Parts: sequence; C-alpha cells; structure tokens
Amino acid sequence: MDSRNNIKEILKYHKNMTTSTHIPEQYNEDYKKLNEETGHLEPNWLKDIRAKAFQNLSKNGFPTKRKGNEKWKYTNISKLSKTSFSLQTIEDQNILKKDDFTNLVISNESWINIIFINGKLQTNLSGIENLNPEITITKFSDSFNDPIKKQLIRDNLSKYSSSEQDGFTSLNTAFIRDGILINIHENAEIARPINLSFISNSTEKPTVSYPRLLVIANKNSTATIIENYIGDSSIQNFTNSVSEIILNDKSKISHYRLLNEGDNTFHIESSRVTLKTATVFESTSFSKSSKIGRYDLKVNIEGENSYCNLNGLYLTSGTQHIDNYINIDHIKPKGTSRLNYKGILTEKSRAVFGGTVWVREGAMKTDSIQSDKNLLLSDEAEIDSKPALFIYADDVLCAHGATAGNIDPETLFYMRSRGIDLQTASKLLINGFASEIINKVDIPDLKKSLEKLFLESLPNYKLEF
Repeated sequence: MDSRNNIKEILKYHKNMTTSTHIPEQYNEDYKKLNEETGHLEPNWLKDIRAKAFQNLSKNGFPTKRKGNEKWKYTNISKLSKTSFSLQTIEDQNILKKDDFTNLVISNESWINIIFINGKLQTNLSGIENLNPEITITKFSDSFNDPIKKQLIRDNLSKYSSSEQDGFTSLNTAFIRDGILINIHENAEIARPINLSFISNSTEKPTVSYPRLLVIANKNSTATIIENYIGDSSIQNFTNSVSEIILNDKSKISHYRLLNEGDNTFHIESSRVTLKTATVFESTSFSKSSKIGRYDLKVNIEGENSYCNLNGLYLTSGTQHIDNYINIDHIKPKGTSRLNYKGILTEKSRAVFGGTVWVREGAMKTDSIQSDKNLLLSDEAEIDSKPALFIYADDVLCAHGATAGNIDPETLFYMRSRGIDLQTASKLLINGFASEIINKVDIPDLKKSLEKLFLESLPNYKLEF
C-alpha cells in the first residue's frame, strides 16, 4: 500500500470513531431559545452554519472513551455529557461587577483588555474603543451591517474548524452568538498585547458559555494574543471554546493561553491554526485547576518556510484531569516545528498528552522535534503520554520522545551534598522544571503573574528515599 493510501486509511479510521448519540435535552431547549432571541438579527449564511452544526451534534453526540476512539481514549467525559448546562439569557448576563473579578484577571493597563463574562462581551469593561486603525476588533453581531467585515467572517468562519466530526466543535458552532473578529491589517505591527479574559461564573445552576474567536493576521503583520480563561464558580460550569487563527504570508503571532477556571469547571477548547508562506506562530499554554480540561490544538503548515513553536506547562492536583491533544501537520516543504510540553502531577490527578506530527508526501526538508516530560510527585498520579510521528516524505529531520518519573535522586544527592536541605532541594528542582516553559514568556508582567500563579502553587514536596 502506498503512502497516499496509508493516509486515507488512517483518516478513515479517525473519521469512523465511535461516539455517543445522546445529548441532554437542555441543549435542544437552549438552541430554540437562542433562535428566538437572535435569529432575526443573523444573516442567512450564519443561520445555515449554526443549523448544520446542531444537526451534526444531534446525530453524532459527544465522544466516548470506548476502545477505538484514540482521541478520547484516556479522557472520560460521561459526567460532562450527562449534565444539563444552561445557556444564560440576554437578561441575566451581567451578573458580575468589575470589583468581583479584578483579582482573578491577569492584565495590564497598557494592554488591549477585552472582558467576557459567561461568554458575553462586556463592552463597558473592555478597551476596544479608539484602537490603532491598523487593527479591527469587533463582535460578529456588530459586523453584519458592514459589507467588508461581514464578508471576512463569512469567508473564514468554520472553514478551518469543522463541526462535522467533533461533537464539542458542533456544540460551540451551533451556539455562536457573540463571537469576536480580530483582523490585523496588512503590514501592521501591533505592539500592545491583545488580552482576552473569559470569566466563567455560575451562581444558581450549572451554566455553559461558548467563546468563539476568529483571528486573521494579514500579510506581513505582527501581533500578540493572550487567551485567559478564569473563574471561581461555587457550582459546576462548562466552557466550550473554539478558536480559528489564520496567518497569511510573512505574518507572525505570539500566542499565550492560560486555563485557571477552578475545580468545578469543565473546559473543552478546540483551536485551529493555519500557516501560509514564511509565517511564524509561537504559542505557550498554561493549564491548572479544572475538574476536566482539554486543549485540542492543531497547526496546519500550508506554506513553505513556516515555523511554529508550541510550548505547554500543566499542573494538576487532587482529582483534576488535564488533556492536551496537540497536532502539527506539515503539508508544504521546508517547515519547522517544535513541540515541548511539561507536566507536574500530584495527589490522585491525571494528565493526558497526545502529540502527533504529520509530514505529508512532498513536504521535504521538514524539521520537527516534539517532547513531553512529566514529574509524578505521587504514587497515585497518572500520565498517559503518546507522542507520534507519521512521515510520508524523504529528506526530513524528525524526532519525538516522552518521559515520566520523579525527581532524579542523583541530582538531589548532589544538591544535599552542598548543604541544601531535602525539601528546599526538591522545591528548587521542581521550580527549575517548570521555569523552562515560563521563561519563554516575552511579556514581563505576564511572566511575573505566571510565576506567582504556578511557582507559588507548587507543592511543598520532598523525595523520600
């Protein structure tokens, strides 16, 4: 069987993976309610996109943990799929004031700060007025009367993030209401970071929010984007997020993502990134605190001489579960990719890493390295790590690897021989392990906040011999 048929068989295998056909009735009720509230304000093409996505959701349901479903093999979302999460109505969206969440948000007055509460943009709290004319940031609903913006959304929305096979992408797409378009104009260099803070909060009943982000970096443009998911809800809530990021020729995006929503939160995010010719995409992800958190990131390298660098740090404790499903697809020649994720697991927590690099037929001169390293600080913590390479081209340089274990006893012994006590030496080694990823942050105030959030929350641990 030649390489082309191999790829077809693998794609067919993933396409036919078993899924649950059941979704809670609450989603049907909320879908009808959303159409009644906003359907008359939407263009027909958006109604069609949402309707098709809801049909896919009703048909395919949510994924299961069954044998053969490699994408979800190690993550059980049965509790999430059976819980009725309600969509908040327009009337009860503004339930928080600025003082209620100031201590949660990582921000700086010099940044472009955009605030969402339970998925709804808070215009009065966001700094999207008087922006640099070289960038457009607007709600989808505010763009439908502008022919240029409307066409931009129509040409790109759901083009890169298909709802046909993924239940959670279908769910988000069916409930598109207050999505955000970020259009970085040609030759623009946006110096101020664009900081998107998505705040989740449930007070009386489990609620769901559907953040939707469409980013277009036009030719020879540069920008920095921060996705900041936070919350401290006392009852269960669910964030179902989808991002589509398109980098046109010679553009660059530095991307940071923080997941810190709390022990009562389910968080499922799908992000699709498309790289055209000679582009640069650098992304660093930080995850902690969620009951179940999943980050499904795929980068398609569709142009020659493009580069992506994906880094991640995840910290789990208690019975938390973090799943990173990271994929890079080299479609054109001379692409370079780096993938480096690290995890620190304590108590009875669990993490999953699924990293796959595809090198398509004809993608010669590809240079790709991926790595997943984990510190297990408890006998009951568990990591399922499965890096993979599928190479269908000659003249490539590719490598991958994964490790899991406790602190290196020999290194610890060396530090103790220099007069450092056991607990301090253990802490220094754990901090050093995490700092490799944190030190990749180029924004000083963001780096400082992440150091406080992650390094100060690391456990007081000492290796027992």
